[in-house]
Amino acid sequence: MTTDAPPRWDRRMQQRLAHGEAAALGELYDRFASLVHGLAHRVLGDEAAADRVTRDVFGHVWEHPGEWDPRQGPLRSWIAGLTHRQAVARLRQSESDGEATPEEIDERVRAASSAARADYIVSSMPAPLRDALDLAYTRRLDYRGAAAGLGVTEDEARRRLRLGLQLLSTAHRGARRPGPLPPPAGGGPR
Repeated sequence: MTTDAPPRWDRRMQQRLAHGEAAALGELYDRFASLVHGLAHRVLGDEAAADRVTRDVFGHVWEHPGEWDPRQGPLRSWIAGLTHRQAVARLRQSESDGEATPEEIDERVRAASSAARADYIVSSMPAPLRDALDLAYTRRLDYRGAAAGLGVTEDEARRRLRLGLQLLSTAHRGARRPGPLPPPAGGGPR
């Protein structure tokens, strides 16, 4: 995963897109496609639908680069928000075409929104915290194993895990009935 780009890079990318520079779109895609596709897939739970949202998001960015306002946050955040809105709209449309009630659709959107927010929080957090969580969740290491894997003290590993989990806990704010985070690939910490 990549970290947030410097604000100067964001502004220069916006200028290049506004001038119709196709190489800029390729560079933007290389940097953010995994984020966009991952968020869309988390919301929709469908690979083909996530692919369509990914194409739609980058098409929108190509056609409307001036919509991003640097005063509102980094380009990455704008792209993630655009992805989330488009994926939720597609989810609502697909669910409303079926037999789901409006309440069921709203609950699914809330759950998908929390999951997408959790994904975004993890991808946006500082690398030391993200790396600690990765070791704990995907490799199923406790804080001692994470400390060894990171080359830090056990106290530092505990601190990083605690801070990472505190950030993740904000993913459910605003949900009526928050549940546990969905288990990451490979299971949870020991």
